[in-house]
Amino acid sequence: MALDFTHDPARRCIVASAHAPGCDFTLQNLPFGVFRRKGGNGPFQGGVAIGDQALCLAEAQARGCFDGLAGQAASAAGGPTLDELLALGPPAWRALRHALVNLLDAQQPHPKAAALQAALVPLADIEHALPIRVGDFTDFYTSIHHAENGGRLRNPPAGLAPNFQWMPIAYHGRSSSLGVSGERIHRPWGQARPSSDEPPVLRPCEMLDYELELGVVIGRGNARGTPVALAHAMDHVFGLTLLNDWSARDVQAWEMTPLGPFQAKNFATTLSPWIVTLDALAPFSVPWRRPADHPQPLPYLESAGHRAAGALDIELEAWLQPEGKPASRLSRTNFRHQYWSIGQMIAHHTVGGCNLRAGDLLGTGTISGPTAPEAGSLIELSRRGREPIALANSDDRRAFLHDGDRVILRGWCEAPGRARVGFGEAAGTVLAAHPAGSL
Repeated sequence: MALDFTHDPARRCIVASAHAPGCDFTLQNLPFGVFRRKGGNGPFQGGVAIGDQALCLAEAQARGCFDGLAGQAASAAGGPTLDELLALGPPAWRALRHALVNLLDAQQPHPKAAALQAALVPLADIEHALPIRVGDFTDFYTSIHHAENGGRLRNPPAGLAPNFQWMPIAYHGRSSSLGVSGERIHRPWGQARPSSDEPPVLRPCEMLDYELELGVVIGRGNARGTPVALAHAMDHVFGLTLLNDWSARDVQAWEMTPLGPFQAKNFATTLSPWIVTLDALAPFSVPWRRPADHPQPLPYLESAGHRAAGALDIELEAWLQPEGKPASRLSRTNFRHQYWSIGQMIAHHTVGGCNLRAGDLLGTGTISGPTAPEAGSLIELSRRGREPIALANSDDRRAFLHDGDRVILRGWCEAPGRARVGFGEAAGTVLAAHPAGSL
């Protein structure tokens, strides 16, 4: 993840809003998404966010803004999903990024800058679709703090699973129920068992929760039967997005023995509309650490380079906005706390010969930090609903998500001498369960 001229924080952009304090979409970011004008019936097309604007790459390409490999990448990104761009690989992604920074540079005006500006659309005037056509979705479980918090909440309390500190654990989720930020999600039905003295019942979920995660978007795939070495794992990543893995905790508690999550997780997963590329995140790589008294990774999950810069410093927040009330921040944490890294997830995922494909999605699992306010889910923050959570206007929340609640995830990177790189938000609103008569 080398740095180059696109990371220079001194560069100025022709879109003035890209320099506003707290702006997520700076010139050094340029995240990719798929959008169209609100209220229209035109096709969704790929583009990038810059300041308070979105650049339609198909229109910019039609105006002659790109050529060579950058032009090929812009054409590939101009369709209804970004999958064709993802399949081109890092050289094409990088060529397009370099071309965009040059075109948007205010200090050295580009001859095509005016043509590029004509392809800009205000973010307030667009609507989004999922940026990728996800073939497979794998959700990991890689936060030791989340795992330990969950163990303490069990009755009786339980320690870490014996395998947790030896490999990144995961299950295969449903790509069909992935949605983009802004979606509205019906409270799911499912089987739950109120107590060991009663038979299970089918009912609307009573313990609906969110999970604060990142989504890893695979760019270049690997051939079946060919593992991806840790040293090359990040070459297969296009970028990251925010991910809310909605969870029905009462359903999950009943169904998870002896296999993994099923109905508790398959009804909805919400992604932010913008994918922040790995190139944009390069300035925020940090050393990956494992406590000396913990089991150390097996050789296929270990390298000196990974120790030096295998983690990412990404700040993350979860907010809750009850219907008709102001939003309250529930927690703030950082992705650097994760026990297993993205590279290790990919190396382990493929070690048995599994082939990843362009557009595949990996969830990081809930991202929780070492202190109570850094928990990435309500089940941890409320100790399974037993302790109140203070909200704005002196409201307390003892239960899980209510109908009408809006959950908002946010993320960004900041460091001295670096431009801010943000993810925008992933938001979803809870609707009432479908009536029993519809079953």
